[in-house]
Amino acid sequence: MAYHHIDPAELPETEDYPCDRRGISDAAELLALHAATYEMAPGEQLPRSYHYHKQREELFYVVSGPVHVETPEGEFAVETGEVFVAEPESPHRAFVPEDADQSARVLGVGAPKSDPGLPYEPDE
Repeated sequence: MAYHHIDPAELPETEDYPCDRRGISDAAELLALHAATYEMAPGEQLPRSYHYHKQREELFYVVSGPVHVETPEGEFAVETGEVFVAEPESPHRAFVPEDADQSARVLGVGAPKSDPGLPYEPDE
C-alpha cells in the first residue's frame, strides 16, 4: 500500500501558468487522476486558455473567494464551498473577476489525467 500526505503550499509553483498552480498529481505520482490547487488573484484565470477536453471530467471545488466560469451557455458564479463540474467536450474558463475584492483558492481534479485541454474559440 502507498499513501501520500502532501501540503500543496510546499510544492513548487507550475511555471508559465496564469495563476499560482501547485500540481498534486505529480507529487503523489498519480497515474489516472489530475489534481492541483490554484490561487487566483483578481483578474487571473485558472486555465491557460478557454478550453475543453475530449474525455476528461473536471471538478473544481472553491475553497475560498469568488470564482466565475465562462461557458458557451453563460457565466456561472461559483461560491465558496460550491463545486463546478465540466463534462467532456464542454468548453470552460475559470477566473476571478477583475473587480473582485479578494483572491480565490480552488482544488481542481479530473480524469483521465492524460487528456490535454484543447483551445476553444467561441466565434467558431
